Amino acid sequence: MVLQTSSLGFIVRRHPPELVAPANPTPREVKLLSDIDDQNGLRYQLPLVLFFPYQPSMEGKDPVEVIREALSKTLVFYYPFAGRLREGPDGKLMVDCNGEGVMFIEADADVTIEQFGNNFMPPFPCFDELLYNVPGSDGMIDTPLLLIQVTRLKCGGFIFALRMNHTICDGSGICQFLKALSEIAHGAPKPSILPGWHREILCAREPPRITCIHQEYQQLPPDSRSIFISHQRSEFSDFLSK
Repeated sequence: MVLQTSSLGFIVRRHPPELVAPANPTPREVKLLSDIDDQNGLRYQLPLVLFFPYQPSMEGKDPVEVIREALSKTLVFYYPFAGRLREGPDGKLMVDCNGEGVMFIEADADVTIEQFGNNFMPPFPCFDELLYNVPGSDGMIDTPLLLIQVTRLKCGGFIFALRMNHTICDGSGICQFLKALSEIAHGAPKPSILPGWHREILCAREPPRITCIHQEYQQLPPDSRSIFISHQRSEFSDFLSK
């Protein structure tokens, strides 16, 4: 029987939030975001949640401790994640690589992974408990760029939930970071793919100079053959301009 996860209730006991810093000293520097990264449309926090059932290889291992230690080691390579966003002239965003660390929460829940059923689709019950919004942590400027909560389940599995500042990372980037975290958690001395910054290649020239026409941004004339009526096209244009 598949339980409706939207009606499932359980209790989560959280430890106080802590900052996990890089395991070794990292460069103290300021890195500019690209003109694509710091656009207003990306200035928000993006959550994700991953469910891990119990595996025999986990016997005697605490997922919280394993992930916390691996996270600290991974941040040596991904040290901008441990920094803080600053805002410069004209709203330009930059990362102050100060090594303060990412926010980490240890938690336990009185529920098994089986009780969620096999339909892992949102809305998840008590999602705010699986990824607690620490007061003051959800801003853009001078707040942790990552918030991670690892919740042990009474079946031996665990839930890994993460919230990232979308200006610092996209979906591909966070997947690469999580792959690196997994590799180091399994004992690798470093990620198989080392991260690179190089965001300066996505910054506009000074002064800006248009060298080609971007067809995708041109307004199309009304087309009576289209399945979209005119007011729908207008609303879509308004949405893109916000």
